[in-house]
Amino acid sequence: MTPTANPPRTAPNKRGQGRPVSGKNDVGRERLLAAAEKLLRIMPPARVTISRIAREANADPALIRYYFGSRAALLIAVVDRVTAHAERRAPGQDDPTEVLADNIRKTVQFVRSAPFMHRLMIDELGQAGGEEARARVRDMNLDLVAFYRDLFDTDAGSELVGADPLFLYIAILGASDFFSSAEVLIRELMPEGTDMKKLTAGFQDFLAKLVIDGLRKRP
Repeated sequence: MTPTANPPRTAPNKRGQGRPVSGKNDVGRERLLAAAEKLLRIMPPARVTISRIAREANADPALIRYYFGSRAALLIAVVDRVTAHAERRAPGQDDPTEVLADNIRKTVQFVRSAPFMHRLMIDELGQAGGEEARARVRDMNLDLVAFYRDLFDTDAGSELVGADPLFLYIAILGASDFFSSAEVLIRELMPEGTDMKKLTAGFQDFLAKLVIDGLRKRP
């Protein structure tokens, strides 16, 4: 009896650089963004690696390359996602001082809720990132400077004296950033058990009053 010949072995199909093979860990673009945003709210950007994001999203790391191409591109998308949450009242809708006060309060709230986002823009994107990342960071910050410029233009000297919109942007962001990054120090200066939410609300009102009173037009 002639033994049956073994069937020829078929070479495994090679997968190109498209979407990873479907499986139980399939996730979408939004889930990866949400995972990266969650991590960036609680840890420095340097620790938010592709592998850590993938673990947080329970995803194949190749999906990050598939959807975004690179870690830097993913981080840009996260910054876009986070800043889109922080809507601003446009100049001209209300009294300029109310618009400015609202913007200051939201800036303090935003920086406190996402304390590592500005560090991300400075270190990861502005310095270490490529030209696309630097251009995106520059445009985002120029947009905020333009907001203050439009505010002064809309007011036209009615309520507020003229000021450099860049300096105003730096002052508000700097104060907000320090209040968030120096929380450990601030807690040491306050009585034990201080409610940080109430303290934050008080700081928002204080900073808004400080800036607006400094810019308010005198009779």
